Amino acid sequence: MAMSHWAGHLSTATKVNLLVLVVSAVFSWSSLSDRVPEFALTKIEESDIKDDSGKEPVTEDESDPEDLEVFYPTHQWQTIRPGQAVPAGSHVRLNLQTGDREAKLPDSENGKSDMREERGRKRLGKVDVDSNSFSSQELKKALAKMKESEKAERKTHEEEVKKKFRPIEQLKEEFEKLNVKMETDYEIMVKLISKFNSSASTLDEKVAALYDLEYYVHQVDNAKDFLSMGGLQLVIDGLNSTEATLKEHAAFVLGAALSSNPKVQIEAIEGGALQKLLVILAMEQSLAVKKKALFALSSMLRHFPYAQQQFLKLGGLQVLRSLFRQKGMETLHVRVVTLLYDLIVEKMLLENSQHGEQMEEKIQQYRQVKLVPAVVEQDWCVVVSNLLAMPEHDTREKVLKMVGVLMAFCKERYQGDQALSTTLSLLRSEYEELAAEEQREGDKDGYFKELLGSVNTIIRELR
Repeated sequence: MAMSHWAGHLSTATKVNLLVLVVSAVFSWSSLSDRVPEFALTKIEESDIKDDSGKEPVTEDESDPEDLEVFYPTHQWQTIRPGQAVPAGSHVRLNLQTGDREAKLPDSENGKSDMREERGRKRLGKVDVDSNSFSSQELKKALAKMKESEKAERKTHEEEVKKKFRPIEQLKEEFEKLNVKMETDYEIMVKLISKFNSSASTLDEKVAALYDLEYYVHQVDNAKDFLSMGGLQLVIDGLNSTEATLKEHAAFVLGAALSSNPKVQIEAIEGGALQKLLVILAMEQSLAVKKKALFALSSMLRHFPYAQQQFLKLGGLQVLRSLFRQKGMETLHVRVVTLLYDLIVEKMLLENSQHGEQMEEKIQQYRQVKLVPAVVEQDWCVVVSNLLAMPEHDTREKVLKMVGVLMAFCKERYQGDQALSTTLSLLRSEYEELAAEEQREGDKDGYFKELLGSVNTIIRELR
């Protein structure tokens, strides 16, 4: 049915309602323009609905509304062709005689048409509508205006964003004006080593340089660079300084560079670091200096069986034993016990683990380290067990572990030690009470229960 035929029979409200439906259909189809590039409305909008001569082009759908596949209802029942979309609110029925689906406009009652007309006006906004009729071309123009409005809003938003952020070129210029330069770790270490080695630097400047170097050489790659630029040997030589504070910080840097770094460990022992550290520990030095020297020694010996052999040959175990006879060195006692415990367990774990041919050479090196026999010979059994009388729980925990490891070698010595028996009984009573309190608080596997288990294990083995 042609547009001109049924348009004259419709009220103004009905026409507006139809316009709302058609605009909705146009918006729905325009959202599919990316998937259907040949859609006529999209093409006309992109060319601003004009050809090269400035006139509106004539398209087939301009006079043929059926191309939109929209069913235009009237107040009379009409057959709905396949593929046609029926506007919302239409009355639809199935003709039982013909089998076709039919639809018509709903009857106007109680001013409902006026309400639909008002809603239609609100949805159309500023779109101009001819009260008598409208064409598809007018719909396209209205859609183009709305698209232009969206573009204008988007452009305004982009301009607001640009005002908030400065372009990267401007930021680069400002950084260049400030003369900001990012230095690498290597460059920084070179400067620090130069300052430490300079005769023009004061004692405080040298100490500050060592303090900063300790931070960088913790990293394995930095420690290797530190070695290649000659910094390691300078620090080892610094252990001979007459200034206690330089010795302390030199040992601190050395220990940081040695930690878990085999290449640096080898270079350090070849550079005489082991002998110098043992001299510091054996001589009268402050607690701060010896603490850092012990830290460096521990870093050198761990996971390095060749250094452990040299340590025993140079009388290192006797040097550590002497710390227990010096006053004011109680803080170092637990550190020494922890070091010996780690070295013994390290060897035991390696020998008891499954290994291939590549580890065989390292195992042979560990077998040459006779640490446990030397510990038993120098009566470390009693030295260690006496530390159980210390009040700190953390100290007792570490000593109990060491006693457990030494039990296989010191059992007879411990069985005849009445002081150890008394200490163990007191510890059991104390930890039974603390473990019971833990359980009352809901901690079934607490710290004190673990310590109680270690004490009970030792007592059972000594019976």
